[in-house]
Amino acid sequence: MSAAQIRRQVAQALAACESKKAFDFTLLKLDAASSTFTDYFLVCSGTNPRQIQAICDEVEDQLERAGQRPAHIEGYRQAEWVLLDYVDFVVHIFSERARRYYDLERLWKSAERLEPSSLQPKPKPKPKPKAKRPARAAASLRKPARRR
Repeated sequence: MSAAQIRRQVAQALAACESKKAFDFTLLKLDAASSTFTDYFLVCSGTNPRQIQAICDEVEDQLERAGQRPAHIEGYRQAEWVLLDYVDFVVHIFSERARRYYDLERLWKSAERLEPSSLQPKPKPKPKPKAKRPARAAASLRKPARRR
């Protein structure tokens, strides 16, 4: 999978979390030296077990529509820390208490923190319009009309 496709799917997961009112987002890009198992961590929080499960369900639904299914899901029943493993990225959905306790951001402090907006594809530069010739120059280039 290309880097652009991975970023697009992480952005979809983020949007799904936002749609279910997840909060306190952290997006980590893991460096190859410290992580050989995934490229990104998307970390967010929910306020109660039902909301955490709803966030998880929405991420699954949104990404399944895009043809992506998680390789593994952990913690859904307890809903303190739900982990959705999509191989190229992992979504972590925490209760506030579990998030403070495990503090993934501290454990993965070597990872680069990204802004969610960095996941959006960069717009392609618009081509510069060609310069128009002055009217006189264009008129002088025309062939004279033939007379019969």
